[in-house]
Amino acid sequence: MTTKITLALVDDHELLVDGLRGMFEAQPDVDVVGSAGDSDSALALVEETRPNVLLLDVSIVGAPVTDTVETVRRISPDTRIVMLSVHDDPRIVARLIDLGISGYLLKSARWDELLAAVRMGDGLHDRLLLSLSRRSLQQLGEGAAHAATSGGGVLSERQVEIMTFTSVGLSNQQIATRLGVTEPTVKRHLHNIFTKLGAVSRLDAVNRARDLGIIPAGSPVARPR
Repeated sequence: MTTKITLALVDDHELLVDGLRGMFEAQPDVDVVGSAGDSDSALALVEETRPNVLLLDVSIVGAPVTDTVETVRRISPDTRIVMLSVHDDPRIVARLIDLGISGYLLKSARWDELLAAVRMGDGLHDRLLLSLSRRSLQQLGEGAAHAATSGGGVLSERQVEIMTFTSVGLSNQQIATRLGVTEPTVKRHLHNIFTKLGAVSRLDAVNRARDLGIIPAGSPVARPR
């Protein structure tokens, strides 16, 4: 018997949630384990059910959505987060991608796109499904190209913190402890940092970050103890 995908729904529009619940529950491989209408209820639901997938409204009521995503990543790191939104501001999309979401879809997306995002295989956290406007996709691409050639705004504030700790030889676990996040979260940030900087190793990333003025120049990175 195939194990079902457990799914949690978070949106403050009850009619939308009811409609999505009905469509997903009609799928033989999806089990809707609960729904919530605000950030606090969403976090309680995730902590209780540890779903395979969280379908999360970007305009969630309560805490900022970025804070909610970061907390979900901490309390249930194996939960894949798929964002659902009526808008696709590339700055918000880029920030959420940095935080490790697995998908970002407009509420105008087709049902098959939404179902595909939920069905993406467990453990494939490096896969990202986007269903955005052509304008937003173009701006995201321009932002990535700019990041590859400019020091300004390349890394987020959290990524700068991680690179600073990396530059003095702290391990992923030590960095996670200092920042109050999980080790997989640190690994995801480092993966994104390597991509942004075009780096192939921790030392290479540190050197590139120093060359761009992102972190202060100093002695070579030490091996973690």
